[in-house]
Amino acid sequence: MISIQNLSKKYGNKKVLDILSLDIPKGQAFGLVGNNGAGKTTLFSLLLDLIPPTTGKITSKEIVVNKSEAWKPFTSSFIDESFLIDYLTPEEYFYFIGDLRGANKADVDALLSQFEDFFNGEILNQKKYLRDLSKGNQKKAGIVATFIGNPEVVILDEPFANLDPTTQIRLKQIIKQLAEDNEVTVLVSSHDLMHVTEVCERIVVLNKGEVVRDIQTTPETLKELESFFAGNIREAV
Repeated sequence: MISIQNLSKKYGNKKVLDILSLDIPKGQAFGLVGNNGAGKTTLFSLLLDLIPPTTGKITSKEIVVNKSEAWKPFTSSFIDESFLIDYLTPEEYFYFIGDLRGANKADVDALLSQFEDFFNGEILNQKKYLRDLSKGNQKKAGIVATFIGNPEVVILDEPFANLDPTTQIRLKQIIKQLAEDNEVTVLVSSHDLMHVTEVCERIVVLNKGEVVRDIQTTPETLKELESFFAGNIREAV
């Protein structure tokens, strides 16, 4: 589904990402973890053609993402609140995304009805602009918008941050269902090791821009990750 080959990103003389090879198959719930500055957001930015690679390439369904826009109709993402159009109401935003992704108003309404418990009565019919919602509710709106139009690839950067525990649990269920039932490739970046091990079947650890672990999730994965990052603390000390 997604293939990364000889990928690097430099700013001046500083290399912030260097990945020789990484393949993500269709329908996989893929987790990306690492400390601040590890290269997680840089990788997602390259996947979405928000920045150009210094070397190498990323292909999605055999489409080189920085050479063609043919990957965009089957890919959606929510990185942060800058992806929202904050002067729209949530309803206006959802319908706008629907227009972009070939989903009519009825299609969007049908999808939104599946997330009433996720919204918890705080998103729709509130007569508020997106900018007036809390950070957590802005994130809820942005995440649900990524599901409009039946995407094949969904990219979420720190989706659990600013969400209350009940919403985090529901989001984990949603991500698992997407990958299992709809064969959607879901890429999740998170600082929360527990959440990512619960929701992702595979986890890649980035450290200083390089892949240092590539783990198929098992009941021991959380301990393995905690041990790795604890080791980084000892080295720093």
